[in-house]
Amino acid sequence: MKNKLTPALILLVLALSACAPQAVQTPLAAESQPMPLATVESESAAVGFSEDVLPIFVESCNDCHGAKQTKAGLDLTTYESLMAGSSNGAVILAGNSAESILVQQVVDGEMPKRGDKLTTEQIQIIRQWVDAGASND
Repeated sequence: MKNKLTPALILLVLALSACAPQAVQTPLAAESQPMPLATVESESAAVGFSEDVLPIFVESCNDCHGAKQTKAGLDLTTYESLMAGSSNGAVILAGNSAESILVQQVVDGEMPKRGDKLTTEQIQIIRQWVDAGASND
């Protein structure tokens, strides 16, 4: 009887070992895969105009560029007026914060002229929004 069970056990073990790695490793491998970095960055970097950028303008810019006056013809109270630019032309170059006059002004500390300068976090929010295409959301 011992001889009859041994070949059967060997076949069972071989059959299970042939199937087990695929059945066990595939779900575990899928679960252990990290989320691609681009996906993580795009989710964490999702910045919108109305939710993120406009509140910065309302708090720090609208005394001179909107609510009370529009110095240099720049109105920062709406997306449309921002994208219309100033009397000197466009202030936002969608997709390129480095070439956007408005971003350069806040990074260099030239704006706002009155009150507190924008924080590093506020500037980063504006940059991310512009670099992502400056969409109206």
